[in-house]
Amino acid sequence: MAHDEGLAETLRSDLAAVPELREIAMFGGLCFTSRGNMVCGTFRDHGLYRVGKAQVPRALSLPHTGPMTMGERTMGGFVTLDPDGFADDTLREHLTRLALAFVATLDPK
Repeated sequence: MAHDEGLAETLRSDLAAVPELREIAMFGGLCFTSRGNMVCGTFRDHGLYRVGKAQVPRALSLPHTGPMTMGERTMGGFVTLDPDGFADDTLREHLTRLALAFVATLDPK
């Protein structure tokens, strides 16, 4: 399944000011990386945000979010944002800030 170009375009806009932004096709979706570390992406019709394990409870307290699962495995440090939530600019901005703050703590790859 190809990634949703509408979701990808929204994320491109959300991340326009992020330095060293790259796009990588992954898991049938599209990943956005900064300094070689994944920030967020698309997965099916959902957004995907890498907020770090410590911020997962905070992110999951937000509406329209859920744990990131692939098959039966929950991916630690990641949350999904459903299509209704993805349409909410404020909610996306909040998750983007959490993801960028986490990625800023990581060494460049």
